Amino acid sequence: MSVPELTNEQRVEYLKKAAQQRVKRAAFREELKEGKVSLAEALDRCDDPVIGRLHVRLLIESLPRCGKAKAQKIMEEIGISESRRVQGLGIRQRAQLLEMLG
Repeated sequence: MSVPELTNEQRVEYLKKAAQQRVKRAAFREELKEGKVSLAEALDRCDDPVIGRLHVRLLIESLPRCGKAKAQKIMEEIGISESRRVQGLGIRQRAQLLEMLG
């Protein structure tokens, strides 16, 4: 399957949209870090395209008192792939995350 040819206008439009999504994800991660949003609220809003497309590792790292090492350890214990996004978490994985970090 070949990649479709995009016009310059389409390419610019897609780049703008991607930049807006990155800004929204960064703002959401900051809200998590400041404690304005809890992990349970974040997992409940997984249908939101901004939250759903966020990697689970980044979600965990955004929580207070969680860094890269702790996020990696938690994901290994639960069995969450490094490439998993929030929208792709199963019910058990969500429950385990809430139990460990809730």
